[in-house]
Amino acid sequence: MTALESDITEIWQQYSEGDIDADAGTETLDAFLDALEAGEVRAAERVDGEWQANEWVKQGVLLTFGLREISQWEYGGTYNDVLPLADTGAFAERGTRNTPDGTVVRRGAHVGSDVILMSPSFVNIGAHVGDGTLVDSCDTVGSCAQVGADVKLGANTLVGGVLEPVEEAPVVIEDGVTLGAGCRVTSGFVVGKNSVVGENTLLTPRIPVYDLVDEEIIYGHLPPERRAFIRYVESSLGEHDLFEGGAYKPAVVATALGEETVEAVEREDTLREQS
Repeated sequence: MTALESDITEIWQQYSEGDIDADAGTETLDAFLDALEAGEVRAAERVDGEWQANEWVKQGVLLTFGLREISQWEYGGTYNDVLPLADTGAFAERGTRNTPDGTVVRRGAHVGSDVILMSPSFVNIGAHVGDGTLVDSCDTVGSCAQVGADVKLGANTLVGGVLEPVEEAPVVIEDGVTLGAGCRVTSGFVVGKNSVVGENTLLTPRIPVYDLVDEEIIYGHLPPERRAFIRYVESSLGEHDLFEGGAYKPAVVATALGEETVEAVEREDTLREQS
């Protein structure tokens, strides 16, 4: 256990017991937010092939909200929050771009090198955005969400977070994933490495994934190297007096990546390098 982890754990215990001053742990929490932004600590990590939450990191995020007073800050006008925005002054030297008029990176979020953040977009505290990733217009990367390297988040995509409960792993988008415009990934769902997900697909543990590669139905994750898209399958509800015909529910169908899909992603990479 590192000194920072030990300090956060101790403050969390005091906070849980209600035996703590409002201004306690300020220096520790500042150091914690710095470590998050530097990518030195993360809300979740892969352990023995499975993504697991770092509970103490999520506790630190919750303490940041619980122990700080709301203040007024300036960002194109006055806003009220317990946190300022992240300092993006070092972005340029590591090749990262954040376009004007609405690109918001909250304090405590990590944004890697060679990242492109298109406006408007929002990256919340505890989120990790890996090197070479594109966060397109109208995208949200939720609190503690883990987005890998060389990921492409299509416009109007929501990557949920999962801050509570602290023991649950957040949403994870692994390296090399492409999410089409309008995708939604929520409730701790894990999108496997190098997968390509079609537009407007909802990925959540409550919706089954019909994996045609391994011929099984799975929940909560999409295996690596898949092409996935939303489909509707017959529901057990059947016919009802309120509507004609059978009822249908959403499902995700996953197939192997075809050459056409890979070529399309490669063309997009080339266009992005030239932009």
